[in-house]
Amino acid sequence: MNKNLLAIILTAAALTGCSSVPMESKEATAKAREFNAPAEKKAGFYVFRRDTFVGAALKKDVWLNKECVGETAKGVFFYKEVDGDQAVAVSTESEFSPNTLTVDAKSGNLYFVEQFIKMGAFVGGADVKLVHDEAGKSEIRRLKMAKSGKCSSELK
Repeated sequence: MNKNLLAIILTAAALTGCSSVPMESKEATAKAREFNAPAEKKAGFYVFRRDTFVGAALKKDVWLNKECVGETAKGVFFYKEVDGDQAVAVSTESEFSPNTLTVDAKSGNLYFVEQFIKMGAFVGGADVKLVHDEAGKSEIRRLKMAKSGKCSSELK
């Protein structure tokens, strides 16, 4: 019984602690919040994680088309442009295998993808979902921009 209680306490601590990742400058964050159209023949992706206490201690990697975007923490977002007019795979690490969302990305469009933490068997997992433009912009305005390019693991 004591082992079960310890497991519950450790899981709760992991899901409610805090974590940090390298952040972009205030200028880069402000520019990303302008929501300008992406470069010609490109699609822009905002990938964000809400500023909630659930899973706050967890960092989770995110990839676009198997290219590392970065490692998320609570209350951060990334912005990345990819080739448009193609299917784009947005993936995040989870407990046992990556979870992937495929978006039919059109050139000139912006997409908002929320990464969220969910309960797992041993540790918290993560998943991604596409959100409406206005809801995504509203969240991005409240969050800080993380530096892109460093993942803690490779996409499997």
